[in-house]
Amino acid sequence: MKNLRQEFIEFSVQAGVIRFGSFVTKAGRNSPYFFNAGLFSDGANLGKLANFYAQTLLDSGIEFDMLFGPAYKGITLASATAVALAAKGRNVSFAYNRKEKKDHGEGGTIVGGPLQGNVVIIDDVISAGTSVRESVEMIRAAGAKPCAVLIALDRMERAGKDGVMSSLSAVQEVVRDYGIPVISIGNLDDLFDYLSQAGEDVQLQEHKVAVAAYRTLYGISG
Repeated sequence: MKNLRQEFIEFSVQAGVIRFGSFVTKAGRNSPYFFNAGLFSDGANLGKLANFYAQTLLDSGIEFDMLFGPAYKGITLASATAVALAAKGRNVSFAYNRKEKKDHGEGGTIVGGPLQGNVVIIDDVISAGTSVRESVEMIRAAGAKPCAVLIALDRMERAGKDGVMSSLSAVQEVVRDYGIPVISIGNLDDLFDYLSQAGEDVQLQEHKVAVAAYRTLYGISG
């Protein structure tokens, strides 16, 4: 029987959210695969994705009171996850931020429930860690506690750019810098396991070779 992580990778590939080919990352690397959560762009797929987020969070054992979604992708992800959690019997509030402060109406940069208690930050991936840093600052400024970051895919590759690489991944740097756990629905190892079951699918076998080479160049150990 497939576990949740394997199901997520297969779902992402079938939905065209994990794509194979040649893609330039923010770090300027030529990656043989790309993950774009923005392509979960219809109700059915978003609902399935939210269920993966919700179940992963519940399975983690993290004690949390609410969700926070950093603009922009995190807004949809946090709200959809809150709906999925409610369907599983865990009704919690969520909030998100605006990119620009609103100077009319209720004003401010935070929309949704008041930031309080233990807050889980929900995003798609962690690249440079910028949105996590900004989220942590906003949550702490409100007197709440960021207790975890929940992402869809951990690329498990060393951080850095312009030819200078860290010994840590972007996820590991977040754990080090903020002292909070990062939970992922799936990661590069799960993707590689999926490709390793390609059987006689020549195309998937070729993708496996490319992903293996990329992991050798930039990967970190699990």
